[in-house]
Amino acid sequence: MDHSPSVVEHELELNLVVSPERSVPVPARLSYGSHDPYAVHITFHLDTGTPVTWVFSRELLVEGTFRPCGQGDVRIWPTRAGRRSVLCLALTSPAGDALLEAPLPAVASWLERAHRLVPPGCELAALDLDSSLAELLA
Repeated sequence: MDHSPSVVEHELELNLVVSPERSVPVPARLSYGSHDPYAVHITFHLDTGTPVTWVFSRELLVEGTFRPCGQGDVRIWPTRAGRRSVLCLALTSPAGDALLEAPLPAVASWLERAHRLVPPGCELAALDLDSSLAELLA
């Protein structure tokens, strides 16, 4: 696991909504790194033993904390579950669809840390294109 200051991670529990009355807890890890400054990674630790990682735009996740957004494979929107503020993630893949609920305050504070690491608008500067290019050409 990378503990360098260029990566911001957060372990949390999401709820996989199985039916309107029933949800199953799913441990997950949010990960953001300056090496991939436009993307967020969410890794779900499923009972199958093989973690599943979804990667999508950090901007999409930020927007989703305020209003419904996204289309296609990833849709995100804020809502309330009883007294709790939750962030809904609707994920679609060839394997099927999943609706997950994340605690909104935890996601928002993790995004704040990600923004301190690479401020919005500074993603291009965070990409070390010279060394990446040198690596490719080596």
